[in-house]
Amino acid sequence: RYSDHIAFPVHMAKAGEATLDTEVVNQAQALWTRPRTDITDDEYKQFYQHIAHDFADPLAWRHNRVEGKREYTSLLYIPSRAPFDPFRLRSLIRRYSDHIGFPVRMRKEGEASLEYEVVNQAKALWTLPRSEIKDEDYKQFYQYVAHDFVDPLTWSHNKVEGKREYTSLLYVPSRAPFDLWQREGARGLKLYVRRVFIMDDAEQFLPIYLRFIKGVVDSSDLPLNVSRELLQQDPEVEAIRSGLTKRALDMIGRLAKDEPQKYATFWKEFGAVLKEGVVQDPPNQAALLNLLRFASTQQAEDTPTVTLADYVKRMQPGQERIYFVTAESVHAARGHPAIERLRERNIEVLLMGERIDEWMMGQLTEFEGKRFKDAARGDLELGGLASAADKSRHDAELKESKGLLKRVKDALGERVSEVRVSERLRESPACLVLGEHDVGENLRRILAAAGQPVPAAHPVLELNVEHPLVKYLDARSDTAEFGELAQLLYEQSALAEGTPLANPPEYVQRLNRLLVRLAGTPSAAP
Repeated sequence: RYSDHIAFPVHMAKAGEATLDTEVVNQAQALWTRPRTDITDDEYKQFYQHIAHDFADPLAWRHNRVEGKREYTSLLYIPSRAPFDPFRLRSLIRRYSDHIGFPVRMRKEGEASLEYEVVNQAKALWTLPRSEIKDEDYKQFYQYVAHDFVDPLTWSHNKVEGKREYTSLLYVPSRAPFDLWQREGARGLKLYVRRVFIMDDAEQFLPIYLRFIKGVVDSSDLPLNVSRELLQQDPEVEAIRSGLTKRALDMIGRLAKDEPQKYATFWKEFGAVLKEGVVQDPPNQAALLNLLRFASTQQAEDTPTVTLADYVKRMQPGQERIYFVTAESVHAARGHPAIERLRERNIEVLLMGERIDEWMMGQLTEFEGKRFKDAARGDLELGGLASAADKSRHDAELKESKGLLKRVKDALGERVSEVRVSERLRESPACLVLGEHDVGENLRRILAAAGQPVPAAHPVLELNVEHPLVKYLDARSDTAEFGELAQLLYEQSALAEGTPLANPPEYVQRLNRLLVRLAGTPSAAP
């Protein structure tokens, strides 16, 4: 295919032969370099079939060589039939020239006359004034650009003039495409330059977290021969990208403000994707934070409808932190032991149950001057929420429990970094608390699934010293029995936060032995 006409032969070993004999596999001579008198008509026809991929003979050909100041050889053919059938040609015109400013005419199909018909629209909807475009026109055009028969949630039509000129028409779909989470999935806007179609998926004009946005961008400044490589290097494209990103976020913000029901649909379909931008797009982080929705302990349902602004308005007097907790699901987060005391005090906690939440919250610091605080990490930082009576009671519990804390730490060894009296717990006997910068369990599972090394975890074990089970533990004098019960508390705490056990059968055996002991000693039952 590529070396048939080079000036030297290419040799290859003969197929199916065990010897070292070779054969020539190319013509080793370009037909057009030979004298015309040495070339037969059959050779001309055969060469035409080779270059035109057409098995019909050409109508005519012309072979010419020019010598002198400029030397070149040409071999031109006139095909015996049109290279495109009318249907294919019409399809190409509608794809690439449907919106240019003048009509393209073709002879009517099936007609023997010379009558012609216009096969393109000869106008671009986005170039018309918004006052002249009906909602139905916008919806119909969305179906054309997005190949989606469900109406969009909203759209934004805008024209920029001045230093740079471009027109954009952006849509928010009603449902996520099937390839939303595929790395190689098609994304981007349809790119036009002066109403001439350039490419379908120009991904350079929007950040990846807005990959669900559909629409067109028509630039008056880019060259017609622009390529994907040039788009990545053109400062004009970067300026358009910045403007389109702000336009898209404003469009989503208006949807959230004016049509909450539609925004609930949007959040269900694209909320997790939008969270990527909180970390990936620092210049627009403030706008993105206002678009986030969360479930909360103030709600009975697990539906995410609470904004950060709503949370700040409902904060208790003296509260300086925005509390949240992450888990495998919102339902699991609602029952997390680490938020029991906060719920008892009627302090609102944001509940997060998506895989991206832990990564996103790890990159955030504050909102409107209020710092974010993971309720399952480090100290609770209650600040003004903790009364003098609370501090006095905690100090008394710590003083009375020093011996118990040391015994539990000795029994668990390196499994935990510390054992301490809990300020978090109200109903549960124990919970595991990570350090502020430790890798959480959800993120650890993601890293492990991706084959990444996961650092060993050494959480803090917090005990609710007022719980009957902890009091029962403190009363055990037998070292083996105490160690087994301490390990049982540790494993229960790990299960409560979603950590899988290393040896579930051993855990079941320990739990069964405890139940048998408690059944045989009714007075010791909690």
